[in-house]
Amino acid sequence: MRATFMYGAGDVRVEDAPDPVLEQPTDAIVRIVRSCVCGSDLHPYHHMPVSDQGTSMGHEFLGVVEELGAEVSGFERGDLVVAPFAYSDNTCDFCREGLQTSCRHGGFWDSEGMGGGQAEAIRVPLAQGTLVRLPVGEDSALLPSLLTLSDVYATGHHAAKQARVNPRTTVTVIGDGAVGLMAVLSAKRLGAERIILMGRHKDRTDLGRSFGADDVVSERGEEGIEEIRELTGGDGTHAVLEAVGYRSAYEMAVGAVRPGGVISRVGVPQYEEAPIGVDSLFDANITLTGGPAPVRAYIEELMPAILDGTVEPGRVFDRTVSLAEVPEGYRAMDRREALKVLVKP
Repeated sequence: MRATFMYGAGDVRVEDAPDPVLEQPTDAIVRIVRSCVCGSDLHPYHHMPVSDQGTSMGHEFLGVVEELGAEVSGFERGDLVVAPFAYSDNTCDFCREGLQTSCRHGGFWDSEGMGGGQAEAIRVPLAQGTLVRLPVGEDSALLPSLLTLSDVYATGHHAAKQARVNPRTTVTVIGDGAVGLMAVLSAKRLGAERIILMGRHKDRTDLGRSFGADDVVSERGEEGIEEIRELTGGDGTHAVLEAVGYRSAYEMAVGAVRPGGVISRVGVPQYEEAPIGVDSLFDANITLTGGPAPVRAYIEELMPAILDGTVEPGRVFDRTVSLAEVPEGYRAMDRREALKVLVKP
């Protein structure tokens, strides 16, 4: 089969790779029908050290079950399924608490011994706990939106949920990438009173407005914080959903949050140290939360609104490439020529 590997910063290649095979009776083999490039894939694209051994890429995919291990029940060959970006047994104590990203027996795609989703096929461990059947065919027009359940839409939902967004909540979303736009959509679905989107790319912020943003702030840093304050009578917002991952974005979140409010981070942090002390969080009773979304806990909750057309998160995909064109997909996202690239093997 063909699969995507990264050999260092800016060096993405699509190469021949061994076909996946069942290794455990709890495995399944899935032929990938749709995958995509994630904004978090751009972090190694910028900084990965050069290596002679490529790293498999891609953690968002849906596809068709081709083979099932002897201990996998509830699925049949030919089922269309979606997989979260973390695989899990969905039965351990952490999974039962809705924290499948900390499954005692699970893990993540692209880790050692695991394949990636930017490929023609993949082995899915713990398939019964990981996969979710989709009630549509592989030619459905809903596939792009259903694919967002594997990560980006569920991550936006996680940001809003962890921030306790409700009809009495004012919200700032930092970042006009795909996750930020999904955070806008999610905050709107949870009934947010007012949503302010911080972004400076008009095509993206226009999409954010269509998802529910009431205001757009294009300034960054202290100027952006000041505008948030002006829009909110000097107070800031009850919730700040930080969907970027850079310290500068976190510092804007600290500046934009209202006393007693919540900062919810879902952008993968590219820093270890940041203000959390008396002047930044403590005195104002600010809560800091977020983390990797336990996608498996949200899929069944979010899917019905996609199926009935109430929401269309697949609108974040603005370019489609073949598997062979994945390196160009990375370049397009890196140059901000594309918001989020859909891959059709």
